[in-house]
Amino acid sequence: MRENTAKTRMTQGEPAFGYSMGMGSPLAAEALANCGIDFILLDTQHGSWGQDTTNLALMAMRNSSAIPMARVARNDYTLIGRLLDEGAMGIVVPMVETPDDARRAADACRIPPIGKRSWGWGGAIRYGSDYPDWINDQIFVAVQLESITAVDNAEAIMAVDGVDGCWAGPADLALSMGIDPRRAGEDDRHAKALEKVVQACQDTGKIPGLACPTPEDAHRRAEQGFQYLTAGGDLGFMLAGATAGLKTLGR
Repeated sequence: MRENTAKTRMTQGEPAFGYSMGMGSPLAAEALANCGIDFILLDTQHGSWGQDTTNLALMAMRNSSAIPMARVARNDYTLIGRLLDEGAMGIVVPMVETPDDARRAADACRIPPIGKRSWGWGGAIRYGSDYPDWINDQIFVAVQLESITAVDNAEAIMAVDGVDGCWAGPADLALSMGIDPRRAGEDDRHAKALEKVVQACQDTGKIPGLACPTPEDAHRRAEQGFQYLTAGGDLGFMLAGATAGLKTLGR
């Protein structure tokens, strides 16, 4: 069995920090997955991942210290199943706005009788022949609350059986409220919406999460009660390092 150590941390009341991967590089995924971070999130919604590179990245992370997770492109039974079949141990489902949306996402992630996931997998069998005995417990299922409609329905969404937590999307949430995402941090309406997400999770015993641009922001948000936190991503880290290098070189 492979323990989902990130999920264990969160169920014990601690934050779990991850890095998102959007550049489509299995080599970069393998490197970051062994740097000491709690989880790696492959972004197959907005990132430059194809099916082959996604499979290779999940292959590279099967024995990593970080838990392999992925954001699916949409709330689609087959797409969710393919990520799980290749070894993802966490799934983030975008644009969930109703309990019915959340129920479809949760059902796609777990094997019957708990859910409706199809029996059969590829690379995930490398976790051991007992994989189907423990994956229902070890998988972390997060839905994205990224609109004001989702926030208004947050408690009903988070109460759905099989949903472990959420990963709030601050930029799309801001857009749905008529706020420029680049100025969301200055708007009290946005802050109150995020507070409502945390409260809904606390009321239902679920894990509140948030997409954060930097480690500093993720640390600050953890102090506000968020537990499932991405703390930046591959492209941002690469550009930050390159920019710092240019300053050192006087360019």
